[in-house]
Amino acid sequence: MTKQLSIPNQPWTESIQSVCDSLAVSVEQGLDGDEARRRQEQYGSNRLREAQRRSPWEILIVQFKSLVVLLLVAAAAVSFIFGEWIDGIAIMVVVLINAAIGFVTEVRAVRSMEALQEMSQVTTRVRRNGEELEIPARELVPGDIVILDAGDIVTADLRLLEALKLQSDEAALIGESVPVAKQVEPVDREAPLAERNNMVFKGTSITRGAGEGVVVATGLDTELGEISTLVAETEDEETPLEQRLEKMGQKLIWLTVGTAAVVAVVGIIRNRELLVMIETAVALAVAAIPEGLPIVATITLARGMHRMASRNALVNRLAAVETLGGTNIICTDKTGTLTENQMTVIEFLLEKGKIEVEGEGLTPEGEFKHKGETIKPADDDLLRQTLEVGALCSNAYLSKNPEKPANGNGSVGDPMEVALLVAAAKAGLERDDLLERMPEEREETFDPESNMMATFHHQSDGYRVAVKGAPEAVLDACTHLLTNEGVAELAGQERKRWLARNQKMAEDGLRVLALAQKTVGSAEAEPYSNLTFLGLAGLLDPPRAEVRESIAACRRAGIRVVMVTGDQPMTARHVGQAVGLPNKMEAPVIEGQEFQEMDSLDEHTKQRVLEAPILARISPEQKLTLIELHRQNGDIVAMTGDGVNDAPALKKANIGVAMGRRGTQVAREAADMVLQDDAFSTIIVAVEQGRIIFNNIRKFIIYHLSGNMSEIIAVALASLLNAPLPLLPLQILFLNIGIDVFPALALGVGESSPGIMARPPRDPAEPIMTRRHWAIMGGYGLILALTILGALGLAVVWFGMDIRQAVTVSFLTLALAKLWHVLNMREQDSGFIKNEITANPYVWGALVICAGLILAAVYLPGLATVLKVVNPGGQGWALAAVMSLIPFVIGQLLKLTHLTEL
Repeated sequence: MTKQLSIPNQPWTESIQSVCDSLAVSVEQGLDGDEARRRQEQYGSNRLREAQRRSPWEILIVQFKSLVVLLLVAAAAVSFIFGEWIDGIAIMVVVLINAAIGFVTEVRAVRSMEALQEMSQVTTRVRRNGEELEIPARELVPGDIVILDAGDIVTADLRLLEALKLQSDEAALIGESVPVAKQVEPVDREAPLAERNNMVFKGTSITRGAGEGVVVATGLDTELGEISTLVAETEDEETPLEQRLEKMGQKLIWLTVGTAAVVAVVGIIRNRELLVMIETAVALAVAAIPEGLPIVATITLARGMHRMASRNALVNRLAAVETLGGTNIICTDKTGTLTENQMTVIEFLLEKGKIEVEGEGLTPEGEFKHKGETIKPADDDLLRQTLEVGALCSNAYLSKNPEKPANGNGSVGDPMEVALLVAAAKAGLERDDLLERMPEEREETFDPESNMMATFHHQSDGYRVAVKGAPEAVLDACTHLLTNEGVAELAGQERKRWLARNQKMAEDGLRVLALAQKTVGSAEAEPYSNLTFLGLAGLLDPPRAEVRESIAACRRAGIRVVMVTGDQPMTARHVGQAVGLPNKMEAPVIEGQEFQEMDSLDEHTKQRVLEAPILARISPEQKLTLIELHRQNGDIVAMTGDGVNDAPALKKANIGVAMGRRGTQVAREAADMVLQDDAFSTIIVAVEQGRIIFNNIRKFIIYHLSGNMSEIIAVALASLLNAPLPLLPLQILFLNIGIDVFPALALGVGESSPGIMARPPRDPAEPIMTRRHWAIMGGYGLILALTILGALGLAVVWFGMDIRQAVTVSFLTLALAKLWHVLNMREQDSGFIKNEITANPYVWGALVICAGLILAAVYLPGLATVLKVVNPGGQGWALAAVMSLIPFVIGQLLKLTHLTEL
């Protein structure tokens, strides 16, 4: 008979027995296999919301939803209606080529993300049928009994049944960097998530101790699942590149319709044949549409993704590559991005004065210095005892073999305890060796109320009690002070002096711990009374070495960097000053309590928040407000994050940047870019690549569209003048796909000009083609068009060629002119001979390919027949070659006037 279960709504308020009764489970036996399967059917897999798998058909259909594609299809349909079968088939081939490239690119991206999800599956230890089993985490169901140990990832929300020195790192969920001590007694119904210390939550990790828990929520019903739902509901923001390309496409469509309408009206007035007008309309439609633009844009962005991946920046969305180039605000978290994310003891303050500790990170090497002179802890009794207490009063573990670290970075446990172990190891004091001499008999677990922790160690004269904790609490429990001369009484005035020293260390940005000890006769003695004070340990998460220069590079590039942290204002200010963030120490630090909902902010507060270089005590909700403020201000915002609670902000920002090493899966999936090395400097590399890509996109668009514009102008003018069309529809299609694409692609993958990071970022509101760029493109198009018409006129009038041969000359003139025209795309301040275009090997490869295609168009029988091209003869080739140089010569002369600066 199936047991009835009722999942507790607030399990933290109930006793262990009540929760287990509600879930119909025995702690000793766990669920049986049949019941687990039944619950799996009822409650589903223990998974977060996943994007619905997109079928190949869905991906394929998307490729045909472009306005450009629809126009091409319409042109093909008109060709079929009027019996121009070759033209119609050729246009549809172009449509299919575009669709195939987009389809293959998107399928690969989608399937890669699906494969990544499959690789990220984890397992969990459970008790079923009285036996411990290891099962996939997705198979967990409400009522499962889960066994926990240090280093485990929690895979569901659990009500704790046992907690032996158990602590969990809940930073990814609640933003608190200090591990949370756990217990099993019920807590208040109104307790916030951070204070439900008889629960552990999906997505967090066990930092020390052991325990057991019963599953009370799985999948989307967990606290993590609720945040995941919030991420799914957060609206995806269209990137600036997508917005600009859409606007540009709309302009091109209106240009096409308007031009075709004018030509049609004029043709009707002049009583031209309907078939001729249809042929002209198709030619104009084909000329106006940049068929090769989607191909080149996709490949250029993909090339940028490849470059960035080689520099530790993985981009999830193609268009996000370019958006980075327009970023003018980087909101970065502190820990692990600006800092090393490794607590390090940098000083001890003892009765004799400050002892500086050298060395970085987890490397157990470094000297101790007092007043500039190196001292040996073995010869300094006060320092040695302080280091011993720091190592003994701990539950952390430090790997002795750096090649085989215990937990990724060589340690398990509270980062501050690890730092104390490293400091002791620098003095040759290993915790294992100390425990052999002084075995641990008892531990008084850290209590948030007392703010202290104590351990009892057996020795010949009784028990040595090692204590560490908050300076105010430890000093209050101390009656004596250890000095070089021995133990002295800790008087009231001396106690105030130590409290002032603690305050000064905190103002310097240090996390401060106090250390004390005593000797007692029994392991049952009260730990926190009559202690002897040893001194203060100052810990720091040091800034990354390269961050200061990276922030300076941002400043030169016109990018503002804003630190957004949940840490204390004092610590945030100190780290900010160390990395060169604020220009002055007195720069304002805005606390999260100063701004909440957008609607409640006055203009003065908004301005203060927008201008502040450092924001401290910021909640995940306030990050969303901050992003919205900057976006309303017209900024393009990049936001970094690593925790589950960062995911909504990562999705809301123009560019969400997640940490690859310490970032959670939810954060990585919400972000547009993942930093494999968690380094701030990698963001700068990505910004530079984004700027390069945008410049390249603008270059190839101007190149591509100026050629298309020349075709529109030439066809329109010829129609208005009642002259033969200088270019036929399939010839235009051949030029746009065969001749335009390769040089445009070469421009798209070129390197940058040297000073690209010395320029300010683009105006976020600036379109991909400004009025000046449209003017440049139109000017080049007019020059090319007049050259084509000139070649056609000379061929007919001067050389007496027939229409078909003359049209071949105009076709070849434009084809060759486009090859020369690519050299007009160099930067204004670059050299005539040596510049980023001539230094690009892809350009020369493209020109060789295009030259071969031009020859094939004339001399390959089948292709020449389809294009209606004939051999122009020596005179025709000479005329085309000479006329094709005119746009190049004029373009180079215009470079001297700065009128064509891109």
